[in-house]
Amino acid sequence: MDSYGTLNEVLVNLFRDVLEIEQKALSCSEFQDLTNNDMHVIEAIGMNEPKNMSTIARILSVTVGTLTIAMNSLVKNGYVTRQRGQTDRRVVYISLSEKGKAAYAHHAKFHQEMIDGVVNQLTEDELSALTKALACLDRWFREKEKD
Repeated sequence: MDSYGTLNEVLVNLFRDVLEIEQKALSCSEFQDLTNNDMHVIEAIGMNEPKNMSTIARILSVTVGTLTIAMNSLVKNGYVTRQRGQTDRRVVYISLSEKGKAAYAHHAKFHQEMIDGVVNQLTEDELSALTKALACLDRWFREKEKD
């Protein structure tokens, strides 16, 4: 198989497998009521200071309306909390509950294991080349997103 065919096959398999394995990691845990999409919302909220809905929507490249649907489920299941702004009551700030922080940590552990599983098999030069190649791929996706 030529380089184009190999790259195409590897990328298609990687994207599919990462999502599938991520979902399996969630379904085999105490967080089985979460979807991959929910985890990405939790990841966008983060462990630091609360964020408003517009900021989270921008991070995820979705509309606030789309985010509201996911957020309602996360609030109902106890993963996030909503709080009105002190100075502007129209602004809603979102933060992770203790359950949400535990889910975030669980997901971060999955990512750490994934990265360690690759990095531990590479030389410094291979790691540098992989990092550069993936950064190029990331830039391409970000440019495509703007189209």
